[in-house]
Amino acid sequence: MPRPLVATVDIAALKHNLDVARAHAPGARTWAVVKANAYGHGLERAVRGFAAADGLGLIEPEGALALRRLGWNKRILLLEGCFDTEDLMQSAQHGVDIVVHSPEQLAMLEQTQLTQAVDVHLKINTGMNRLGFAPAVCRDIHARLRAIPAVRSISFITHFANADEDAHAVLPAAEQRARFESAIAGLGGERCLSNSAADLLHADCAGDWVRPGIMLYGATPSAGSAASFGLRPAMTLRSEIIGVQHIDRGDAVGYGSTFVADGPMTIGVVACGYADGYPRHAPNGTPVLVNGVRTRMVGRVSMDMITVDLTPIAQAGVGSEVVLWGEGLPIDEVARAAGTVGYELMCAVAPRVRMAEIG
Repeated sequence: MPRPLVATVDIAALKHNLDVARAHAPGARTWAVVKANAYGHGLERAVRGFAAADGLGLIEPEGALALRRLGWNKRILLLEGCFDTEDLMQSAQHGVDIVVHSPEQLAMLEQTQLTQAVDVHLKINTGMNRLGFAPAVCRDIHARLRAIPAVRSISFITHFANADEDAHAVLPAAEQRARFESAIAGLGGERCLSNSAADLLHADCAGDWVRPGIMLYGATPSAGSAASFGLRPAMTLRSEIIGVQHIDRGDAVGYGSTFVADGPMTIGVVACGYADGYPRHAPNGTPVLVNGVRTRMVGRVSMDMITVDLTPIAQAGVGSEVVLWGEGLPIDEVARAAGTVGYELMCAVAPRVRMAEIG
């Protein structure tokens, strides 16, 4: 019998969340972002869940080739561009769009003799200060790209730093958008600005393409709830109670005795730990569902197990279902309790966790 821990991916939820993203930007086309193995959900599931997308975006060149092998014949965009000449040649050969964000990438494109044309997305640094060219040099970079025979089309792309918390931002989305528009004024080419937060909260920034990521998997980039945006959880991490302990007032639970009972309690041991991707830093009180009833984690997360309070749950015992996040328990809520974000929890699910799917 396999260990009773499984991450179930809901293909119908992926499709639904893509529909939500598209509805927020009805005049734009959509890059569905599938980096990090589709945020831990699996590229093969993403291909089916996002079949209605206009393109898929990711950062891994090997992932782009995997998408082609999986039968994806629409556009693919390498969001960090190419890392070496081989990547560049493979991208052109397999019809993969590339971002160009640095002088080094531009020089590589100029110096490589490509036999197939490539579509280029010029990345502009509008204040995020990670990747991209300064707005002041974009016209010069654009001119150099146009002079390369293998460059078929040039689009423009940027990334918002604070679209999810715009009201209190040092750099609001409107300012970044203004810098972007000023940099490309008079230059022909499609525009892509909006990530999940901008897609949900800044309809005026949609441009020609949007590129939702985290929202497609049923989590939210903002302080609100995913459900308030009509999003559905695409991954549910389930396990079971594999052991029960009855303790008294003053008894401690787990490594370091970080939890001490203030009265008689029933403790359930769950088959899931940090080696499975559950956050080791999750504190006492992190929410968990047992038999559909909300309870709390108690004690320190160990490699293979967590311990939860079964005291308020009648009939709970060995074999009872546990939901760590997903259906009935938003991943964002678990992430906030653990001081992290839903992105990290999704992407951290370990290879030893069985994957299943519905929908």
